[in-house]
Amino acid sequence: MTKPSELPTANPAYVAAVQESVRTAPYPALIGMQLALLDFDRCRIELELGERHMQPFGIVHGGVLATLIDTATFWAGFLRLPDDCGMVNVDLKLNYLKAVARGRLRAEGRCLRPGRQISYTEASVYDETGELVAHGTSTLMALPGKGLKLGLQKFL
Repeated sequence: MTKPSELPTANPAYVAAVQESVRTAPYPALIGMQLALLDFDRCRIELELGERHMQPFGIVHGGVLATLIDTATFWAGFLRLPDDCGMVNVDLKLNYLKAVARGRLRAEGRCLRPGRQISYTEASVYDETGELVAHGTSTLMALPGKGLKLGLQKFL
């Protein structure tokens, strides 16, 4: 894996455009999550919990935690892709480690093995006290020709 000192620098305008596209996309808006940090090989997703995130027993629904892990694993591998490329998770494995009923969740994503076609990433979800709530891994496949439509030429 590339050392942090060897990583390229992310274009701040491009990162802001990606963050805005995530903020305004239907599902992230519905669940209320935000892409708080996006960089090469890492990201952070944040979510303020509300009633809409709870299952009948008063704890966060497992699907919410799976969504955070799915999202964090995806964005952790995203910036290394060519501009015209998208990406899709081909598997998602996760473990639920602690029940949560309130507060703010933080998902930290990390790319363990970036690749041109296949990347391998992990994410951990923490509660507001810093305790580990869930952990997962994902294998991601690049999709040439399926990149974000952000008007990339303005970022070059």
